[in-house]
Amino acid sequence: MIKSEQLTKRFGSTTALDCFSTTIEDGRIYGLVGSNGAGKSTFLRLLAGIYAPTEGSITINDQPIYENPALKQDIFFIPDEIYQMPGASMSSLAKIYSALYQNWSEQRYTELVKCFPIPPKRKLSACSKGMRRQIAIILGLSCMPKYLLLDEAFDGLDPVIRVAVRKIIADDVLSRGTTVLIASHNLRELEDMCDQVGLLHGGKILFQRELSELHQNFARIQFAAKPLPSKEEFAKHIDIISFKASGSIASLVARGNPHEVQQKLSALNPLLCESVPLTLEEIFITEMEAVGYDYNNVIF
Repeated sequence: MIKSEQLTKRFGSTTALDCFSTTIEDGRIYGLVGSNGAGKSTFLRLLAGIYAPTEGSITINDQPIYENPALKQDIFFIPDEIYQMPGASMSSLAKIYSALYQNWSEQRYTELVKCFPIPPKRKLSACSKGMRRQIAIILGLSCMPKYLLLDEAFDGLDPVIRVAVRKIIADDVLSRGTTVLIASHNLRELEDMCDQVGLLHGGKILFQRELSELHQNFARIQFAAKPLPSKEEFAKHIDIISFKASGSIASLVARGNPHEVQQKLSALNPLLCESVPLTLEEIFITEMEAVGYDYNNVIF
């Protein structure tokens, strides 16, 4: 189990993570999303043991990670920018990783090489960004980690390879109980993969929820009535997050189960009251607006 308590990381006068506390159970696929500079990559590097906390703690099964070589045997981190070792190829890197990771599986490596169209001896310098990411994924999975940390995991991968990688990772979770953390701006991708998500902003976590539960806590309502009630009238019945009105029609987002929100609004005698599902992206943009963030400056 991953656990952080009041985790803080500063770089000079910049606070990248601020009193970040969370618990992530084993065997989950956990998605980290948020604005640029929210602290997603910093959290993954703390979890990988690359950075030491400035304050607070981060542990796996109650063990601190920084300067813990034995625990790091169970962790593999694939960063956003893949380091390109001069003259290296996938096969030469495989020899290095097989010597570093005691759980390295030559059989798994051979199987994965067959799944991806990359010659093992091709130099990384002759590979595209997407090919280098595929190589990193092959090597990472061959190390048989218990904790796989992915920063922008699918960036640069074509659609066919994306599907293949998602399937391989999901199979690892099911067959080996691997815990996967993915930091990404691609919310559509996370919606297809993750069973739990956390939203970061300004180095703090705004919320962490099960994905299945998340969609049941927000309602987007299309409402029509003559005359249209005021926003204040709506607020007497439901917890409004956003509200837009034009003529006799209102479009609003509220907290709560969509069916229950519709029932409460029936007291306002609507001509139309319809619930429309929100995507994960829309939910997060709504939450960012609620804390005063201009979503037009956020790239998802």
